[in-house]
Amino acid sequence: MAAETKTNPMRELKLEKLCLNISVGESGDRLTRASKVLEQLTGQVPVMSKARYTVRTFGIRRNEKIAVHCTVRGPKAEEILDRGLKVKEYELKRSNFSTTGNFGFGIQEHIDLGIKYDPSIGIYGMDFYVVMGRPGFRVARRKQQSAKVGFPHRNTKEETINWFKKRQDCVFKYFKYLNFLILKYQIKLYLIENFYLYMLAFKENNFSQVCVLIKKLEHKR
Repeated sequence: MAAETKTNPMRELKLEKLCLNISVGESGDRLTRASKVLEQLTGQVPVMSKARYTVRTFGIRRNEKIAVHCTVRGPKAEEILDRGLKVKEYELKRSNFSTTGNFGFGIQEHIDLGIKYDPSIGIYGMDFYVVMGRPGFRVARRKQQSAKVGFPHRNTKEETINWFKKRQDCVFKYFKYLNFLILKYQIKLYLIENFYLYMLAFKENNFSQVCVLIKKLEHKR
């Protein structure tokens, strides 16, 4: 019974969606250019956000469009999140994680994500917010016969931190071994055999398969 509890598929955490936000603080050309940045990054049409109330100190009027945001799901969200965490050097503070099991962080320059600098657009920072989920959360969102998610099944801060540590440990180990192979055998990254198998195993969180492929490559060389 203990083994079944550990491998319960209903308890597995997964990345449900990634929310990207650029807050400009004013409407006009700067907001339009910010929306182009999100469109280049995600391939989706971003949505404008309006101010909820007037703030005379900042020159913001109620219902004025002051920010753009975009929601990404699936493999595209994983890819963009990896690029964002690479900018942060895969390190987050404990305060980045919420009590509901989600986490977020920000970057100062969007060109760090691999987007080519365009003088006509400029440089923008953006916020990343990751919403975590589990199988079965749909019961709280469905229209018919909706119900609350029980406390034992809800995400907690500690569970998300452990998920992040496990995921990023693999990232560190993965790139550590690749750098070791590149330096040891003096070969370029695109010449490494089974490189796509490494990436496939990494994306599927199959850590044992990554280690096996690394050992096979070491024996071949």
